[in-house]
This record gives sequence, C-alpha cells and structure tokens, in this order.
Amino acid sequence: MTSDTTTTTGSTRTDGVPDRATPTAGVSGGQNRQVTPPEEQYATELAFLAAHDSGPRPPGWLLTPRAVVTFVMGSAGEALGLPKTARPGAGVPRRLVIEQKFVGERALVERCVVTLAGERGLLLVGEPGTAKSMLSELLSAAVCGTSGLTVQGTAGTTEDQLKYGWNYALLLAQGPTEQALVPSPVLTAMTRGAVARVEEVTRCLPEVQDALVSLLSERRIAVPELAGAEGAQVHAAPGFTLIATANLRDKGVSEMSAALKRRFNFETVGPIGDMDAETALVRRQSRAAVERAGAAYQVDEAVLEALVTAFRDLRDGRSAEGWEVERPSTVMSTAEAVSVAGSLGLATAYFPGDRDVLSLLPGHLLGVVRKDDPADAARLLGYWDGPVRRRAEQGSATWRALWELRAVLES
Repeated sequence: MTSDTTTTTGSTRTDGVPDRATPTAGVSGGQNRQVTPPEEQYATELAFLAAHDSGPRPPGWLLTPRAVVTFVMGSAGEALGLPKTARPGAGVPRRLVIEQKFVGERALVERCVVTLAGERGLLLVGEPGTAKSMLSELLSAAVCGTSGLTVQGTAGTTEDQLKYGWNYALLLAQGPTEQALVPSPVLTAMTRGAVARVEEVTRCLPEVQDALVSLLSERRIAVPELAGAEGAQVHAAPGFTLIATANLRDKGVSEMSAALKRRFNFETVGPIGDMDAETALVRRQSRAAVERAGAAYQVDEAVLEALVTAFRDLRDGRSAEGWEVERPSTVMSTAEAVSVAGSLGLATAYFPGDRDVLSLLPGHLLGVVRKDDPADAARLLGYWDGPVRRRAEQGSATWRALWELRAVLES
C-alpha cells in the first residue's frame, strides 16, 4: 500500500535553528522523527550485506542467515568487501564496516536466526531494559526489510488487532467484502511472507493469546464473514513467522498457556556481562540522545564509569570487589543507565557551570530505585554506606566526591 501524503521540510532561521512554525506534513511525520526504524537507519548496511553474501537464503528473506547475524552483531571493526561480480545499488560502497547494534552473545543471535529460518515462533524473554524489543526490530528489519508490522500487547489488546478488523463505512455500504477488510499487522505479515512482532505478549488477555495458537500451528486465518467468497481463508506465505517479547517481571500478568508456549522457541536476553561493553553502550546511546536535542555531550568518563558501576553493583547484589549489596526491587537495567546518562548530559548542556555533573548522580539514582518501592531508598543509602564509602576510603577521588553527597539521599 502506497501513501499519497506529501512532505514539506521545515525552514531554517538565519541563526541555524529550525523554524518550528513550518511542520512536516504526512502521517509518518516525514523527516521530523525522534526515532528512525532500523530498516531506514541502516539501509546502506542492509543493501551492502544483500550484495556481499550471495549464499542460500530461506524463502522470502532479504539476507542470508549469516548476513543477518553480521548485521546485528557487526563485523568487529573489519571492513567487508563486495565480490567483484556484485552490482550494488546506487550509493552502496564496495567496502563497509558493519556497526555492532546489539551487545550480547553471538550464539544467542545465531539461535534466534535459526529459529526464524525454520519459520518457528521466537519468544524473547528477560528483565526490562535488556534490549529485547531492539533485537526483535533488528532481526525483522534484516529478514524482511521492515520492523513495523507490530502489535503492542496490553490488557486492552483485542483479537481483532491480531487478525483483522473492518472499515465500517465500507462495511455498511458494501457489506463484508475484501475491500472493507482491514488487515492486522500479523495478517499483513502472513500475506507478505514477512516477520510480525508482538510486544509484551503476556500482557494480552488469555483469550487474545489463544488466537495465536491456531495462527502459529495452522498458518492461516479464517475470515468467516467472507465465507463462500475467494479469500475466505488467508494462508501464510513462505517466510512468515512471528517474534514476541515477554517481560519476566510481568510473568504473572497473563501466564501463557502450555499450548502457546510449545509454539515458540524461548530465548532469554540477559543483562550485559562486560563492564566495558556496557559503559560503551551507555556512552554511545546517551550521546546520541543528547545530540538529537541539539546539545553538546559533556559527561566525562569518570562520571560514566561511576554510573555504570553503581547500576551493575545494585543489579547484581554484589560489587566488583565482592562486597555484598542489598538489591533494590526495581530493575537496574542498562536502559535506565542510558536514561540517567542522557539526563546528566542534558543538565550539563542546558545549565552549564551551575554545578558539577557528578553531584547530580545521587539524585538520579534515587529516582530510579524508588520507582517500584519507596523503601528502596534505604537500600540505596545502604549502598552508599558500603561500597561507596569503602571506595572513598581507598582514595578514589570520584567515589570520595560521591560519598560526600550522601546527604542528598537523606533529604
């Protein structure tokens, strides 16, 4: 389906600031978007990898399974080259370094790709903030060229949102016809042989989840309103599969039935194990968030290291030195660390010289740990009286400064 909307770009004042009085038209928001889908953000990489690896591809796939893994995990800084016989499209270089987009185990990504190649449902489970949704987006973009065929699972999600609905104006005028039928993202993926995504599947009510059981086993959707007419049974084209995500913290919202579980391969996405890799990710993503706001990123390495260290200590219940730490009930995820680092960067950019950026860290940590239980503030104070104090006593200037800010946590 093509769009007839037109796009106009905003004008720019002489001081270089975009003129917000000239909005970007179109349902999609045109170029004025906060987030760019991976299939657009990494379009050059996808086109390059399609020409780079000419090996066997599962039905309907744009890339080979090996190229999908390379797209997600990167080329380890190595510039890949196209074969001499390759004829890439315009703007595609003949050599390119593929950026690492997901920080995790390569074996995990390979298992996910094998699951999708077998046209079996893939369920990504894990704690909040472990990049389950990002991984599902990257896999979808690499396999079928779009990550947008998505249903967001909530308590209000209906079976129609997983199957189909109706254009009621056409329904009243014409009756139940194919023209009046409005396909769901899942139905669209079935007809295209693409990947559909269901976010937070365990938040859907059990009767809605049950709609996925027959869909994943029979690979077709019946449209009884069109009974007797061509297209009353919509069959999945080769390549169709489904990626769902589930939050382990919300396991009890709507427990999946045994029948539905059997139709998925489960893969657990855990926290980042390596301190340096997590720090690099927090730096990269918080820098990007601050620069999207048009500000300069000025959070130094010592602050970032202290931030990530505190998150990891509180998440693991043990410091890097082996000291016991009482874990708060909230999830100290990498995504939360990125958010805090971004907030510190924006505070430094918008309020320059008002205060040392390190002095803002205790207050932001307090805001994170109090999300689920206000009593967790006492656990953060215990962390200050434990590892923070000990590191200060060992002579670290950064941790000494943080120890002297203990009163912020008591106010």
